[in-house]
Amino acid sequence: MAKAPPKVSPLAPAAIATLPPLAGVRLAVRACGVRYKDRTDVALMEFAPGSAIAGVLTRSLTASAPVEDCRRNLRRGRVRGIVVNSGNANAFTGRRGVMAVREVAGAVAKRLKCTTGEIYSASTGVIGEPLPYETITRALDALAGDLRADGWNEAARAIMTTDTFPKAATRATEIGGVAVTINGIAKGSGMIAPDMGTMLAFVATDAKLPKAVLDAALRRGADRSFNATTVDGDTSTSDTLLLAATGAGAKHRPVRSAGDAHFRKFRAALEDLLEDLACQVVKDGEGAGKFVTIDVTGAASAGAARRIALSIGNSPLVKTAIAGGDANWGRIVMAVGKAGERADRDRMRIAMGGVTIADRGEAVAGYDETPVVAHMHGRNIRIEVDVGVGKGRARVWTCDLTHGYIDINADYRS
Repeated sequence: MAKAPPKVSPLAPAAIATLPPLAGVRLAVRACGVRYKDRTDVALMEFAPGSAIAGVLTRSLTASAPVEDCRRNLRRGRVRGIVVNSGNANAFTGRRGVMAVREVAGAVAKRLKCTTGEIYSASTGVIGEPLPYETITRALDALAGDLRADGWNEAARAIMTTDTFPKAATRATEIGGVAVTINGIAKGSGMIAPDMGTMLAFVATDAKLPKAVLDAALRRGADRSFNATTVDGDTSTSDTLLLAATGAGAKHRPVRSAGDAHFRKFRAALEDLLEDLACQVVKDGEGAGKFVTIDVTGAASAGAARRIALSIGNSPLVKTAIAGGDANWGRIVMAVGKAGERADRDRMRIAMGGVTIADRGEAVAGYDETPVVAHMHGRNIRIEVDVGVGKGRARVWTCDLTHGYIDINADYRS
């Protein structure tokens, strides 16, 4: 008996962003039966000749075959196609996994009339099962024939696994007064922790940007978005974030450095789009019912602040308390203490929902828990901690931990 589709996350946006066509990009999807039946599971993205690309990939020591192939290709920095499948991660699949990537990339390159070094692969799903790549290569003629400029939202659906809604974002910005567009799609729901930020995401712009500029802008943006998210503390084998620039839009002033003044608006728009996609991933955390923003200040450094924030965000005790609407700030104290970073107990301050609960090493005199409990029963939870030792600050996004997470992951392969 087929499983019923998962209920859409209560944190899902009211409407999925509709992405406009982007000069120099065409997309297509097919139902290839890689794992799922009666749903699209392969997406093909085609880019104009000469398009530049940058990427940020997982640092997992058990990275998938597609990730290793992307790592090699990114040295060249050119892209003509990206092919993505859901349902099978093609990770821990040995030589067969490498062969699968080569076969698919070679077949795509033949149809797009380019080299295999310009084809990027990404796979997501079950680890340790050989990828039935023939189901993809057999569909490539149809995929190539279906390529069209308005296929972004269909592609966002095709790359989903346990996601309950497609993730898409677009931004209109400018470079030196010339209008440019950025589009992005992502997938992710479980196995989410920052190391780059566990998921697949594909972003493109019609601006003309060199690889060095793309690299610098993407790494900064990823660090402030996907690397500041956690659902369950587990880092995937398949993390892939790619940013392509087609140069097929309106001609603008050349950008020679990510620090160029006329590039600032684009960089800000890119970071905003990446944050949007990263937070959508967290809001679709497996079984999630609450979206949590954690702000840590007063740390010894920005890195220390992030590690403290992630210690809070990854704590099962904190996350289950949030799920139950329990304003148990003692669990936050615990999570700060185990982070291994400097914190001054007698100068620490903790607030939830904007209400200061503890200050200078003890509970606030006359503290009324009523408004905090009301906040904890909402969908959007805010935790603020000042650890009182310096000027370092960081923001991290996470979600609560419910029984739904167990339900999804206990029978993921069945």
